[in-house]
Amino acid sequence: MTDYSHLIALQTRLSHEREYLAAAKSANEIALRKVWIVQIEKEIAGEEKHLGIEPVSAEIQEMSDDDLLRELSL
Repeated sequence: MTDYSHLIALQTRLSHEREYLAAAKSANEIALRKVWIVQIEKEIAGEEKHLGIEPVSAEIQEMSDDDLLRELSL
């Protein structure tokens, strides 16, 4: 069975960094967190490639909950 725990940890870390970025106040902190986010995204892409997971398109990632539910109900 494939172990997805590292991918899940990376995705969780990315989510937390995005929250911290949204709450950041100083320009230095904002710049630093943006760099970290890009690095985590690259690491997630590498992990997905390693696991043989197809990347999710940007269009799907940006779907609202309502759009996603509408697509799933077709």
